Amino acid sequence: MKNCFIFIIFFFISCNDQINYPGTKKIDVVDEYFGTKIIDPYRWMEDDMSKETESWVESQNELTFEYLEKIPFKNKLKVRLKQLWDYEKSSSPFKEGDFTYFFKNDGLQDQYVVYQKDKSDNTSIFIDPNNFSKDKTTSLAGISFSETGKICAYSISEGGSDWRKIIILDVYTKKILEDTLVDIKFSGISWKNDEGFFYSSYDKPEGSELSAKTDQHKLYYHKLNTSQENDILIYGEKKDEINRYVSSTVSDDGKYLFLSASKSTSGNKLLVKDLSNPNSSFKAIVDSYAYDTYVLDTDKNDFYLVTNINAPQKKIIKTNFTDLRISKWVDIIPNSKHVLSPSSGGGYIFANYLVNSNSEVY
Repeated sequence: MKNCFIFIIFFFISCNDQINYPGTKKIDVVDEYFGTKIIDPYRWMEDDMSKETESWVESQNELTFEYLEKIPFKNKLKVRLKQLWDYEKSSSPFKEGDFTYFFKNDGLQDQYVVYQKDKSDNTSIFIDPNNFSKDKTTSLAGISFSETGKICAYSISEGGSDWRKIIILDVYTKKILEDTLVDIKFSGISWKNDEGFFYSSYDKPEGSELSAKTDQHKLYYHKLNTSQENDILIYGEKKDEINRYVSSTVSDDGKYLFLSASKSTSGNKLLVKDLSNPNSSFKAIVDSYAYDTYVLDTDKNDFYLVTNINAPQKKIIKTNFTDLRISKWVDIIPNSKHVLSPSSGGGYIFANYLVNSNSEVY
């Protein structure tokens, strides 16, 4: 069915009248890289703050929507897709503190709604992203709860921007607790008990947030009921630490902060910091971008890691904070011929293997 739709649209476009595209000016810009001259006549469009770029985008949009409105089977496609998509969808529930939460879409809502259920099974809307903005372009980008589940921090994206805001709620009253955190990019939210949380971002760039250069990702700690301008820089102050991303997780007991630094979609450094010691510094668990390693679970000072170091299909090892050397690692689940994708819960490790395109869990 999908391929049929694509063919019909392609056929219609191919047979339609000639399209008169708006003119696009060219400006002579030439750069030389290692002896090779590169012509870039459309560089002026990289300035997304200019009136010329705005005008060009508007003319392209006008042409596009005028063309799409002329497609004779457009409404038939719309009706058919609505028939296929119009059904209730719900996520798996998850428990935080005194409440159970789940995401649900009644059918054709633009965004999933977060629901809250108490111990008496009374269910109410907790967060409805469909009400964030009139044009429905502000979305829920992430949600995280404090250790006791009494406080929720959620991030929003406006107009699809990578720059986010974080809003902090009391889960009982659903009231905002403090000023919204702003200018946050490529970040999760990692709580330290109920005191505050860690997040990642760049320094706010000058000029356009969409196209200005950002290359030094940093980790911050926000203590509740304090101003964002007083947030503590935890990692990323060195000027040579550029062109890499950082993310963090806190152990369930709140004692350790783990930091992952990566420069691409594969490979990361892994560091750990003792949060019970205010003067502690980060210790390297893996100090190389050549491998993938992440924390699966912790048990006091023992860390269970998933890694592909000497294990192309991944394995699970145990290490201890007192001696993190790779030579001291102990294999818990060794490398096998099948790819391992584990999880943990309730004191167990669930080893999920991909076997002949099917999952086998042990």
